[in-house]
Amino acid sequence: MARSVVIVGGGTAGWMTASYLAATFGDKLSITLVESKNVPTIGVGEASFSTIRHFFSYLGLAETDWMPDCHATYKLAIRYDNWRAEGHHFYHPFERPRVVEGVSLADWWLHKRPSADYDRDCTVIAALCDAKRSPRRLEGSLLALDAGEHASERMSRSTMAEQTTQFPYAYQFDATLLAKLLTRYGKDRGVRHILDDVVEAAADERGDLTHVRTKENGDLSGDLFIDCTGFRGMLLNKKLGVPFLSYQDTLPNDRAVALRVPMEMADQGMGPYTRSTAQDAGWIWTIPLYGRIGTGYVYAGDYCTPDEAERTLREFVGPAAENLEANHIRMRIGRSESSWVNNCVAIGLSSGFVEPLESTGIFFIQNAIEQLVKHFPGGRDDDRLRASYNRQVANVMDGVREFLVLHYVAAKRDDNDYWRDAKTRTMPDVLAERIEQWKVKLPDADSVFPYYHGFEPYSYTAMILGLGGLDMRSLPGLALMDDVAATKELRQVRDQAATLVEQLPSHWEYLKHVNELKGMRP
Repeated sequence: MARSVVIVGGGTAGWMTASYLAATFGDKLSITLVESKNVPTIGVGEASFSTIRHFFSYLGLAETDWMPDCHATYKLAIRYDNWRAEGHHFYHPFERPRVVEGVSLADWWLHKRPSADYDRDCTVIAALCDAKRSPRRLEGSLLALDAGEHASERMSRSTMAEQTTQFPYAYQFDATLLAKLLTRYGKDRGVRHILDDVVEAAADERGDLTHVRTKENGDLSGDLFIDCTGFRGMLLNKKLGVPFLSYQDTLPNDRAVALRVPMEMADQGMGPYTRSTAQDAGWIWTIPLYGRIGTGYVYAGDYCTPDEAERTLREFVGPAAENLEANHIRMRIGRSESSWVNNCVAIGLSSGFVEPLESTGIFFIQNAIEQLVKHFPGGRDDDRLRASYNRQVANVMDGVREFLVLHYVAAKRDDNDYWRDAKTRTMPDVLAERIEQWKVKLPDADSVFPYYHGFEPYSYTAMILGLGGLDMRSLPGLALMDDVAATKELRQVRDQAATLVEQLPSHWEYLKHVNELKGMRP
């Protein structure tokens, strides 16, 4: 049984791991985290999945405990600008389509085509995003999209596997501030924190790590080592030689340039969403935080130079970008062949990464931590536990890869080589076959990537119908069915959206209220 863990690397991955293990095992597990004072973290403002709430719930942290400290905001959707055509936008919301007469409202929409906007016709969240509304009222109550929403708030220590209803929002937060908050949380619960440089790692004849050597604190020994060293993969890839499997043949975006932009949100309002704006060689993210925005250009180095990318980003931001320091990042796109080898587990960027188009970085970390707890080594069955863990983690990343490739293949935009090449680039196995199937029958549980990867069929549907680049046909059988109930449901979606827009406070108004209660200022 592993009794001691050494985590190499801090940041979001390291401190999410340390705090979660401390919350799980308490003083029965010795946890040491060593991080360098000289290695900066990459995070410039992180967006997440709706499942992230299970992480905070597991730690016993309410929104009011952590959101103000991390300048956090709500995220009801991702808004895609210019992916279909210049000036067009649509949302990928955290909202499942309703079912009418046993058929998804998405299928009815494709049959009836009440307007050109699937998201606004079939979801309430699209209207809330357009109106920049909060998902909560000032007294704290949550909007209800269906009868299960309020019940889904009542959690104790739950994991992503317990999310049976679709919660209507995720979060956006400053990654550096979150790491600081989790540092305090972990240290309060016994995590040993060492600020030092790890200069080498040692392994025995079986390949198990025995210790890491630090510059000032000597050797740190443990039973289990967790590699949170980012794209360097210091323990898993460099020391143990685990191969890295690149995804760049299908996802060529391998660089990013980012800015932290001070912004007076009270003047312009704050959309409750992450924004992805298509560009000539990739896309620009915009993440609104409390008091600033995080923004960056994700691009393919084969189509754009770093200087061109920085110039594009600064022009996109406008005068607010003047005199701000740009952070240039080279991304390693793909995954380690195995994320757990011998007594070393890679979590975060050292395990794998795809471009941040669907905010999967934090999700990968959370999934890996939850799976580590479920597969925690005990001795006799460790080989089988590692094999199970590696299968699950690999499937999650491979599934996300497939979903992201769909974004580019299904995007109607084709105005330059980058976007035209996206339609002819190599696809993961069977994705081309799936796409042909989806053209005649929208995605369902039997036709999407078959293993858990965080995205339900409705996400595929939202992207396909929003991106507009595929020739979609409606189900023939709907022409023989009575559409009265479907027409009524489409009207109810619009009516409910209009009512909630009137009732709910603005996103900024709610966050200002919560922050002021805790004595925080923008």
